[in-house]
Amino acid sequence: MPHVFVTRRLPGRAVEQLRKAGHTVDVWEGELPPPPAELRARSLAADAVLALLTDRFDADLLEQASRLRIVANMAVGFDNIDPRVAADRGIWVTNTPGVLAETTADFAFALLLAAARNVVSSDRDTRAGGWKTWSPTAFLGPDVHRATLGIVGMGGIGQAVARRARGFEMRLLYTSRTRKPALERSLDIEWCTLESLLAGADFVSLHVPLSAETHHLIGARELALMQPSAILVNTARGQVVDQEALVDALRRGQLAGAALDVTDPEPLPLDHPLFSLPNVVITPHIASGSLATRARMAEMAAANIIAVLAGQKPPNPVNLVNNMHM
Repeated sequence: MPHVFVTRRLPGRAVEQLRKAGHTVDVWEGELPPPPAELRARSLAADAVLALLTDRFDADLLEQASRLRIVANMAVGFDNIDPRVAADRGIWVTNTPGVLAETTADFAFALLLAAARNVVSSDRDTRAGGWKTWSPTAFLGPDVHRATLGIVGMGGIGQAVARRARGFEMRLLYTSRTRKPALERSLDIEWCTLESLLAGADFVSLHVPLSAETHHLIGARELALMQPSAILVNTARGQVVDQEALVDALRRGQLAGAALDVTDPEPLPLDHPLFSLPNVVITPHIASGSLATRARMAEMAAANIIAVLAGQKPPNPVNLVNNMHM
């Protein structure tokens, strides 16, 4: 029987699906990811791994995993594994696209609203006994309705954020690798350069994949272009933003605030200076964290594994493996 290693307990029916397909399933029961030695040992003994972004598959591990036929990431991203190296070893890499855009967009907008209207800081102050009376000057923030939102990356999540912003009558700017004229018409959005977007937006929301081109896409130069009243929202990847530059910009008042669901590293050490800044909202990478979406992601990852172990092409490949390896 093919052997599948699942690197964390999962919501939904993914494990049940794998067992019904006739596979033995080894689930890592720890709250934290499997340590590198455990990940290696269990992956070397597996025909398939259902993995999370916290599980790093380096070239050495892929080289030694002679049984391994697929690493099915329960994520849209796959920066924890090089698909080209995996393909050279006859190992499929898959992801879970198209399932989390709406849920992530909900959360991106929740972060935007929370940062703009001081939801977190006012809650913290209230719990500490700071609410003495109604105050006409307490926790004032900018309006979101009819403000200008800049969306960096107009894939599925960026488009879903744009649709939500239309309900707030926001002016929408976007930048992406390619212009999307049809979307410009249907969503009433304006294409511009990254520099123009940063200079013109009241809120900037990041929705790009992590790559060599997007690593530290937002650095000191880019932050300096933003308005002092602007707020940065990141639900993409922590490494898209130069965090040292962000801390410096926030401390010097170069921008009004930031709302981050992703950091570099994850988790962020509790002594990191971002935690000392009152104008920063930080959440633990939960933008896709609705029960329905996470269950669907797990089940999609399982479906990719079932297909490959049956000798078929997976539904959601991010690399291409020759049939001779299947």
